[in-house]
Amino acid sequence: MCLKDNKKGDYNMPFIGSKVSVKISSEKEEIIKKRLGESIELIPGKSEKFLMVGFEDEYSLYFGGEKLEKGAFVEVKILGKASKESYDMLTKAICIIYEEELQIPKDKIYVKYEEVENWGWNGQNF
Repeated sequence: MCLKDNKKGDYNMPFIGSKVSVKISSEKEEIIKKRLGESIELIPGKSEKFLMVGFEDEYSLYFGGEKLEKGAFVEVKILGKASKESYDMLTKAICIIYEEELQIPKDKIYVKYEEVENWGWNGQNF
């Protein structure tokens, strides 16, 4: 199976990992996963089809020396590159999702983007 989007020719292998200070129920995890799957399409050529999502809840997060009672650190990694505008739209969507689903204030949600050149799967690299 190839990870190329045949229409656009873009590699389609994103990962969204979340470290949150609050507990996530299995029901909320499913809702957030689904919403992230829809939101990843804000980056051209990316879709839920090959999106990997990971959660770490009840994670100790500190900012400026203070413990965040409600906070999130979200990492988005993609194979290839995307525009600043795409990242801006995805950051907005991520903040809305975590605020609505976990009641984490937007100003306590931090999003990191990483563009990856080499990505391995199934015994080989793309």
